[in-house]
Amino acid sequence: MLLGAAALAFLPLSLTSAQTGPAPAGAKKFLTVDGKPPLILGHRGVPGLVPEETEASYDLAAALGTDALEEDLHLTKDCVLVVRHNPWLADNTNIAEVAKTNASVAARKRTVPGVRVKAPTPTSGPADYLTDLADPADPKSVLKSLIVDGEDHTNDWSISDFTMAELKSWIGGTTYDAANERPKVFNGKFPVISFQDVIDIAKARSKETGRPVLVYPETKNPTWNNAQAIANGCGAAGSHPLEDALIKIIKDNGLNTKDAPILVQSFEPGSLKYMRSHGLETRQVQLIDGNGIDFKTGKVLLDNITNSRPFDWTIAGDARLYDAMLTPEGLAEIKTYADGIGPWKPYIVPLRIVPWKDSNADGTPYKGSTPEASTQDATSLVADAHKLGLFVHVFTFRNEKKYLAADYRGDPVLEYLKFFRLGVDGVFTDFTHTGVAARAAYLRELGW
Repeated sequence: MLLGAAALAFLPLSLTSAQTGPAPAGAKKFLTVDGKPPLILGHRGVPGLVPEETEASYDLAAALGTDALEEDLHLTKDCVLVVRHNPWLADNTNIAEVAKTNASVAARKRTVPGVRVKAPTPTSGPADYLTDLADPADPKSVLKSLIVDGEDHTNDWSISDFTMAELKSWIGGTTYDAANERPKVFNGKFPVISFQDVIDIAKARSKETGRPVLVYPETKNPTWNNAQAIANGCGAAGSHPLEDALIKIIKDNGLNTKDAPILVQSFEPGSLKYMRSHGLETRQVQLIDGNGIDFKTGKVLLDNITNSRPFDWTIAGDARLYDAMLTPEGLAEIKTYADGIGPWKPYIVPLRIVPWKDSNADGTPYKGSTPEASTQDATSLVADAHKLGLFVHVFTFRNEKKYLAADYRGDPVLEYLKFFRLGVDGVFTDFTHTGVAARAAYLRELGW
């Protein structure tokens, strides 16, 4: 365990797991769909303290009491499931520094611009978008540019251009979200790891602690990943190498049952539907994204190519946006292939700035920010999902003040408590120890 001992400095061991025994006399019931305490989900490990999605991050999250280790999956050049948030590497690894002294790494930077194609549904989004399929007649042409789900990452490195051994030998993880406010001392010190490594960590920590530590993989950018993998020879044209690799590793590790310590998530419905129809028996979670907040109205913004709708909907010409998933019809459709939803926080607790001003003192448009906003009455999303038997795991909880609404008064525990009281079934957090402490406070509040 790389950093597990350090966990004791953050949290008493008595708080590392939720009370799950018989309810004490007079204790109030949990509002979760299964009547159990909400889960604390270690989002990429515990990236608030150490570089995300590294062995150290997952080790520390487990030691601090997380219920699950969440990870993003891609396929390497040699078809291995690798753990990293973004498939472009410059902003969440030390690859730029490595490239200064490693000619092989430097040579793999993708510098060829993408090409623009017309969007199938220009009336509900951009009229066109970028793609890395420079030559539709040549599937391997996707290996030259770096355009991920319509987003341009030219002059960066792609995770799909490296083997698993190369990534482990050469590349180390760094901080990503709120990078200027989080510790940098471990940047580049811990190598990129595989999904099998995370499974092994979860199994070992479960055995050591006597409590289940789940794995929570996401098929990240599956449309893009599958195109890259096919070009790398990991599958035939039209196949799903990313999903096939995930199904295989789940089966190989004896995790392919409904009650196994694993949950599988994706933003793309097609990825989840494919796995469900190809033998995956685990619980699945449909993620629901957005690309910003209109602080005047409190509505989630859905107006860019990457975060407004699942990318498989974009290329299929499906005009719906993510908010279609929140309707009764949308939730009912999700129920046919998934067991839960993973919505962004503002879909449950909207944020508004009141009173609103249209412009700043210098006349420029005023947009506002989360610390200036106040929480509004909760939507019915949690109740609507629970009526269908869908659990709700909400993302992402962070300690930095720039992520906290005004009425939380800079205290992240108050945000957790608000969502726990609404009955959410789990919270993705960058700070496991804060989430565990907040849950302990919630249990005391209910009389447990």
